[in-house]
Amino acid sequence: MKSSRQTTLRSRVTVTGIGVHSGAPVALTLAPAGINAGFVFIRTGLDGADRKVKAVAASVIATEFATVLGDREGALVSTAEHVLAALRGMGVDNATIEIDGPEVPIMDGSAAPFVDAIDRAGLMQQSAPRRFIEVLKPIQIEQGESFGELLPYAGGFRAELEIDFTNPTIGRQAYAFDLDANTFRRDIARARTFGCMADVTKLRSAGFALGASFENSVVFDDEAVMNPEGLRYADECVRHKVLDVVGDLALAGLPLLGLYRSVRGGHKLNHAVLSALLADRHAWRIVEATEPVVERPVVARRARGYADVAGGMVAVAYGPSVS
Repeated sequence: MKSSRQTTLRSRVTVTGIGVHSGAPVALTLAPAGINAGFVFIRTGLDGADRKVKAVAASVIATEFATVLGDREGALVSTAEHVLAALRGMGVDNATIEIDGPEVPIMDGSAAPFVDAIDRAGLMQQSAPRRFIEVLKPIQIEQGESFGELLPYAGGFRAELEIDFTNPTIGRQAYAFDLDANTFRRDIARARTFGCMADVTKLRSAGFALGASFENSVVFDDEAVMNPEGLRYADECVRHKVLDVVGDLALAGLPLLGLYRSVRGGHKLNHAVLSALLADRHAWRIVEATEPVVERPVVARRARGYADVAGGMVAVAYGPSVS
């Protein structure tokens, strides 16, 4: 849905499954939310009152194997990235995510079941203009052999990723993607989480991947993919990394207008680049859509369809955070 107005879900919709790391059963409900609410998780089933955590970069408390959100009292929601990717990828601005366990259900390892849930709920426009974070200058982070950057980009949001695994079955893969609901659904949403068989024992001994199986993960040995049905895309691994990027960068709190590049990246790098952007109050600004989003030429370093005041976008604020 291309719109100058914010969107939310039309109705509530619930999915159930297990956590890929915890192995515990969990139910997750996507629900409508008000204007400027963004994405908010509500942990139910706890002793005492339900606890809320806003899906923003400041709520991230861990990035090892998954993006974990919490507050001063500890972790509340693990593996948040796939459902956030589905919401951002399908053009949802505001949603409440109710969850009765500590981890978002892994479903089939992709964002496709969440996209299906969003389709069932339907989308509705709200009365307020859509807001974006526009990247104004380059932000770069290096972590060992990994590198990530956010750059101004005249075309909405784009991701350019390269992965390079020592496992020869995965190897080096690259993918470039311009975010749009139709292309997200077709090219990214069905890409599943993946890992190497050699790492399974190590992960499980450390308390991770307790719910992983061929039903929710792509597993490789040194010679082939081990899943009987094979791959959904020849380059499914790098596409899943793009999916993770869309979800992790949804923690900006608003859709990004910029280009994200990474080499050998992951949740830790994604979070580091986003945090560095938000910490530099001269590196970004919030803009509002004031006209329907259309394809038209704009000045350099403005996103396509998102020009300055005369072109239909208004810069409304600078600030150190978006919470």
